[in-house]
Amino acid sequence: MMKGHRTWIFENKPAIVAAAAVGGPFEANGRIADDFDLLHEDLWIGEESYEKAHKVLLEEAFFKAMEKGNITKEHIQFIIAGDLINQMTPSNFAAKTIGAPYIGVFGACSTSMEGLALGAFIVNHGGAQYVLTGASSHNTAVEKQFRYPTEYGGQKPPTAQWTVTGAGAALISSSGAGPRIVAATMGRVVDMGLTDPFNMGGAMAPAAVDTIEAHLRDMQMDSSDYDLIVTGDLGKIGRQVSLDLLREHGLNLDEEKYQDCGLLIYREGQPVLSGASGAGCSAAVVYGHLLNRMKRGELKRILVVATGALLSPLSFQQGETIPCIAHAVAIEYGGDEE
Repeated sequence: MMKGHRTWIFENKPAIVAAAAVGGPFEANGRIADDFDLLHEDLWIGEESYEKAHKVLLEEAFFKAMEKGNITKEHIQFIIAGDLINQMTPSNFAAKTIGAPYIGVFGACSTSMEGLALGAFIVNHGGAQYVLTGASSHNTAVEKQFRYPTEYGGQKPPTAQWTVTGAGAALISSSGAGPRIVAATMGRVVDMGLTDPFNMGGAMAPAAVDTIEAHLRDMQMDSSDYDLIVTGDLGKIGRQVSLDLLREHGLNLDEEKYQDCGLLIYREGQPVLSGASGAGCSAAVVYGHLLNRMKRGELKRILVVATGALLSPLSFQQGETIPCIAHAVAIEYGGDEE
């Protein structure tokens, strides 16, 4: 059911019956290392290229989610996934390994919630019993494509963010126990004219604000109705910009209840500048850390607002601005959902 202008209400409340998070060596030293199902000791992961290692991250998250959900790949009716590499090749090859019908989506770092929203829509309306969704990124593969190869040793400004080496996957079902997906507000493209690829947080902040406002307006809710509103990967700069914009628009969010995945994943002192980024950032934090907190009873209702910068190497080279988007998904868990 559509509510307001941009929000889907899922009357059947599809369940996240299982989820998994996989990370690399940098994530193994981070704040939420214990919430990963699997952590690797090096960036190569036994592969001959970083792009192939990237594919392995998503495959592992997929298989771990299925294992935790006690199903096999033959039960999966749709895969919805995406990443940041050209033509989403890591996701494409991971989907080939699973062998289920595949819907590739590109929302940059907003891909995790784009996939969760679309998967919930399909399941809610009887289009499938099991949908597997996920998103991933790999630091060296993504940095090589969008910025400079690590070997180049280029200096970065304080506004830059560290691309997560990780993947997150969720198994959505029409039945079973787990956190429930109750609503989703789809973002629109917002472009404030910024051109600096080393300030993604500042570029994405207005899109996050636009979607948060739309969600609360459509749902006729207040921000205090959520135990936590968490953005995708705005980092320090973007989170502060979004807070300032929200306050200008009359929304005074509780700073303790307004967090960012890009600030949750790493420890203080890790050289990540403004925080974390990458399509695997919000996927790993939500499908690992935040869902675990919900299952422990620490959070009952959260709104995840994954943000994405929709630029490409080509658009940057041609001097284009950075269009951005944010997709929001509301998740609830009371501990006895069946």
